[in-house]
Amino acid sequence: MKTRRHFLRSSTALIGLPVLESLGFRRFASAAATKPAAPPKRFVFLGMGFGVTQDTWYPSQDEVGAGYTMPQGLAPLEKHRENLTIIQNLANQYNNEAHWGSTFWLTGANRYAEPGQSFHNTVSVDQVAAEQLGRDTRYTSVQLTYKGGDNSGHGPGLSLAWNRQGKPVSALNTPVAAFHKLFSDDTTPLAQRQAELLKQRSILDTVLEDAKTTRRGLTPADQDKLDEYLQSIREIEQRLEKEKEWLEVPKQVPDPAPVEPDKSLQGVEEIKVMYDLMAAALQVDTTRVFTYRQPLDTFIRSLGATITAHNMSHYEPGPRMETSQMRDLEQSKLLARFLDRLQGIREADGSSLLDHTTVTLGSNIHSIHYLTNCPTIVAGGGAGIKHGRHLVTAPKTPLCNLWLSLLRGSGLEAESHGDSTGTIEDLFVA
Repeated sequence: MKTRRHFLRSSTALIGLPVLESLGFRRFASAAATKPAAPPKRFVFLGMGFGVTQDTWYPSQDEVGAGYTMPQGLAPLEKHRENLTIIQNLANQYNNEAHWGSTFWLTGANRYAEPGQSFHNTVSVDQVAAEQLGRDTRYTSVQLTYKGGDNSGHGPGLSLAWNRQGKPVSALNTPVAAFHKLFSDDTTPLAQRQAELLKQRSILDTVLEDAKTTRRGLTPADQDKLDEYLQSIREIEQRLEKEKEWLEVPKQVPDPAPVEPDKSLQGVEEIKVMYDLMAAALQVDTTRVFTYRQPLDTFIRSLGATITAHNMSHYEPGPRMETSQMRDLEQSKLLARFLDRLQGIREADGSSLLDHTTVTLGSNIHSIHYLTNCPTIVAGGGAGIKHGRHLVTAPKTPLCNLWLSLLRGSGLEAESHGDSTGTIEDLFVA
């Protein structure tokens, strides 16, 4: 199918032009006005690691609904009050690791669910959404994280994302890597890239053939391990097949185009650029699902802190609590800026990108080492939530009830998720 969309092309980028009547769009204006294309749904999950400051981040549980007082730690989000919901009392019933703020955050898994195993995980909600939303985009989903193994309270994993086998999904760990993945076209000649894909496919075929022979004589436990391995191979096959489909399609870049970030970015500036890259990629529909496991050690140090994130998490009145509160405030400023960006980007039908995107900020860790009442903010109109409110659910409501609510509210098929017991109907009732 040919398109009448006009582009500016360079050796590394494709930039879409706005609708210009002089380029022949006038006679299509009325048709576009009567039948605007429905903007797709998007998801962004932002993981915080070591939780928040109990005393100054949560609204009072006595102030439920629209009339709540915005707490000190969330003050920068006041201007987005009508676009967000704060939810209390959500928890993962199986979470028992006080330093694991992200490992089970999006899965709700029981790490001891498999007999004889000390670690088990299941699929994360972002990957469930990506299976349905990512069919028509260049990347089914994109995972972002930070460089290095600092103690930011996230726990095991390579990102926030876990696949259907409960295995970690790798992530881009610098803004530079994210920039090139999302917006830089490969300058390698097409024939060479096609040959490389063919070579990789040939290797996979050989592995799969050898696996048939290897299976004979294996114990049931080893057969399970082999099946797990083969599933990983099938996922690589699917990725290669998708790469083949997009091989000759230049990457789209919004106008103005993002510029390559400085390699030395850390902390606040690093998070800021990652947010900008996500907004730009969502704008041109490169992907519809993002996860971002955020740094914390480098984040608080960029704010002038002289203690580690772990020490800060054991706060008490004094310098540690002040650092924790400073972290909360800056985190809220960054989120408010991100929501500003999404709200300022227009869709073809005149609505904003934020109107069709669900942004969730949170952690499995409440504060210090408490694992109940996970800090949770949901923003954006993608899931049909009636925003502008503070909701207090029943104590220990499964966090997975929220994930199931967001999936179904976005029109995605899901019978259940993790340890969910149902949806949170109050989210959708004003």
